[in-house]
Amino acid sequence: MYVQIADAFAERIEHGELTPGARLPSEMKLAEEYGVARLTARRAVRELVTRGLVKTLPGKGTFVIERQDVHNRDA
Repeated sequence: MYVQIADAFAERIEHGELTPGARLPSEMKLAEEYGVARLTARRAVRELVTRGLVKTLPGKGTFVIERQDVHNRDA
């Protein structure tokens, strides 16, 4: 289930619905919204961090980060 939640947020990021700097809901809010345990919500956030889509700042929240354009790396 955590992968499905992560995929849903990844899609929103890819489509520009969540832009760099946008704050994700707290783990508690995610758990409530998706009807899952808080641990599942935490795993979803970790998955997004692993994918390089968000960054968690302790005490502040989880935010969408600027993604580097892979096509421009060779330029």
